[in-house]
Amino acid sequence: MKMQANQMRPGMVIEYNGKPCVVIDYELVIPGKGNATIQVKMRDVATGVKTEQRWRTADFVEKLMSEDRDCQYLFSDGTDLTFMMTDTYDQFTVPKELLGDRAAYLQDNMEVVVQFIEDKPVGVELPPKVIQTVVETEPVIKGQTVSSSYKPAVLDNGLRIGVPPFVATGDKIVVSTVDNTYVERAK
Repeated sequence: MKMQANQMRPGMVIEYNGKPCVVIDYELVIPGKGNATIQVKMRDVATGVKTEQRWRTADFVEKLMSEDRDCQYLFSDGTDLTFMMTDTYDQFTVPKELLGDRAAYLQDNMEVVVQFIEDKPVGVELPPKVIQTVVETEPVIKGQTVSSSYKPAVLDNGLRIGVPPFVATGDKIVVSTVDNTYVERAK
């Protein structure tokens, strides 16, 4: 199935040079002059070789038809992630590198969608937003809230993101798993 390059997201399986590849990272690059491009890091499903490719936003790529199965994340043994199919209770493992940096968002018993091609897990789609706790950030400076600048914060999963000045240590926030950005305070 053809789709525009700007519709790619981490976890999708696409065809590149005649081989199935999993999108690991996706970045929209908007230069000061010229057309926007999509910078994609992907991993070959068969060999595990990582490559980077750049497409124009108007280019088309081939999204491979995969079987999506609802699964539950169980645990990690350091190099592999163990999941369970929610309908059959069968357990299987996938290499942690399949998710890349996004593996830090996995939480016990989290519901995810795993893509299979010929009964082999090739991709994992996380929920688009997760709730994380801020474990370290700079204190609020009076008068700083007028500017729209972000300050660095460390989350309970170890990732660093930018948060608005009013977010304090211990706050629960909603984070986008697609682009590692602050969305809002958790309700």
